[in-house]
Amino acid sequence: MKEDKKWQTIYRKLEYCSHGGDFTLTEEEKKSILIKRAKALAGEISTEEVMEQTVQVVEFMLASEKYGIEAIYIREIFPLKELTHIPCTPPFVLGVINVRQQIVSVIDLKKFFNLPEKGISDLNKVIIMKTDEMEVGILADSITGISCINLKRLQTELPGLTDIGTEYLKGIGEGPLIILDGGKILSDKKLIVYGEVE
Repeated sequence: MKEDKKWQTIYRKLEYCSHGGDFTLTEEEKKSILIKRAKALAGEISTEEVMEQTVQVVEFMLASEKYGIEAIYIREIFPLKELTHIPCTPPFVLGVINVRQQIVSVIDLKKFFNLPEKGISDLNKVIIMKTDEMEVGILADSITGISCINLKRLQTELPGLTDIGTEYLKGIGEGPLIILDGGKILSDKKLIVYGEVE
């Protein structure tokens, strides 16, 4: 069927050339030409290339600033309830919660990063982060959404924007959106609390 249409177009073009008559493209032909031109101009990017450049990020509020962590590090988001405080732990350890019969430690990144503190409310959520070696919940003031971020467009120069050490940051996106490095946070030895009491 497609071959027949091609030949019909060729015959029409030949007729136009031989008789000098008006030759007009059908709407379908115009659309096909425009699509081919657009693809050529855009230098088509493959799906694989797009996937390599972008990451899915969970966005949340922390001390009146918007932060994000790559979704690959997030197991689930859980409402903060029935927090049990643990004595003799660093100030950034809020305590533990029971998530479906599993005990998860909850840390406050505001205290960990020395950011301005804000009281705990019913809106607080616990973002449970996980790697093969570590699992911990981080306190978020609220969850604002999920977005896809192009890693190549992140700014890496961060003077004066945040007090968080650059070793914990992937970069800054539009908004601004501060992208935290979930892998670095979860591998930080400071999060491992031992039982010794000074």
